Amino acid sequence: MRDYFYSQLRRYIGLFVLGQNSVVEIDPTTPLLIGRFPQGKVTFRSRTQPAEPVNEFDEHKVVKIEDVTDTKPDYLVISGLIHYERDIQSMFAQARALCSPETRLVLTYYSSMWRPLATLASKFGLRRRVPESNWLAHEDVQNLLTLENFELIRLDQKILIPFYIPLISGFVNRCLAPLPLLRTLCLLNIAIARPIGYAAPKTEPSVSIVVPARNEAGNIEDIVKRLPDMGPDDELIFIEGNSTDTTWNAIQEVQQRYGGERSILIAQQDGKGKGDAVRKGFSIATKDVLMILDADMTVPPEDLPKFYNAIKDGKGEFINGTRLVYPMEKEAMRFFNLLGNKFFALAFSFVLGQRYKDTLCGTKVISRSNYLKLQANRSYFGDFDPFGDFDLIFGAARMGLKIVEVPIGYRERVYGETNISRWRHGAILLAMLVFAARRIKFL
Repeated sequence: MRDYFYSQLRRYIGLFVLGQNSVVEIDPTTPLLIGRFPQGKVTFRSRTQPAEPVNEFDEHKVVKIEDVTDTKPDYLVISGLIHYERDIQSMFAQARALCSPETRLVLTYYSSMWRPLATLASKFGLRRRVPESNWLAHEDVQNLLTLENFELIRLDQKILIPFYIPLISGFVNRCLAPLPLLRTLCLLNIAIARPIGYAAPKTEPSVSIVVPARNEAGNIEDIVKRLPDMGPDDELIFIEGNSTDTTWNAIQEVQQRYGGERSILIAQQDGKGKGDAVRKGFSIATKDVLMILDADMTVPPEDLPKFYNAIKDGKGEFINGTRLVYPMEKEAMRFFNLLGNKFFALAFSFVLGQRYKDTLCGTKVISRSNYLKLQANRSYFGDFDPFGDFDLIFGAARMGLKIVEVPIGYRERVYGETNISRWRHGAILLAMLVFAARRIKFL
């Protein structure tokens, strides 16, 4: 039973802990969890003795807590300890001291609905520990995290059958356990939290604004004129993609005309689709913050400082625009497009574990450092996103980044026609939704 349970738990945590991430478990009760990760380390608080003999742990895996304080791991894991800890808030305070702003705390605990079964399992020797003394509701856990400057990012419920039954356990735990009603019956809760409350950086970050442009010749100069200053040394990057009008000429002209006033970089994409153009733009970007602005200007350039402030002030780590809060102009979005946007927002919110009101708004912001991490692990989801939005959304969700949405006033096009094919691209989105569900939700 224990081997099967911990093998499942390793799979779930392995969704977030990537090969290049450092990961440390505090006061592990068994070497079956983080001790099995190739890069995994374990540490024990000085006042605490492990529940199992220390010699059960590989000596190369055990590190002093002082070393953890110095190195600040990417992931800090506390598995099941809240059930036995006399002062959970103090434990979270100790964990907070081991974190950098980029560290993620992974916390696992059991649903109180399983308390009678857990007590019986301990009584009959199916579990090695004494019955748990603390059984906390989600709200209690979140409140304790908040008290010690942690912000809950996501909460997953997993495992309906904690022991192995050939064919049945795999099907139930993978296909049924994540469903909306059944997940409330799951044994295991996995919470991902980030530390907050750090002092704001003294320097203002600069921004690389990437503008993918296909058949948008009439908008290019207005973008340059209307784009507000944000950081001290921003750069504007136009990526032209297979236009049939004079977009490329317009881009070259604004670089010559306005290049002395602001940094303007230009390039033509190598492949097709907005996603390819965004990746091209990000590859030549040099600033701390990466931002996407669609060349159709249905999102006004004047709204970009809202996105900049959200990431600069630490409100979020992946900033997504939403067009579905404020009233939009009459012809800004067709009726069936609006229905599709709402459906996909609900579906992706369920799959990704964080709320999205609008997944298809083209304006998105991420730090350069987080994008490079996302890029290094792009192969997990593949490279078939023609829009560029979901490459970022999927990666941000897997990395446990805090996602914040900024409402914008969605405007009607004033030049050209949309590059989106409602039904063809809708079918692609549906395929991407199914793929993401298999890779993130239904593990």
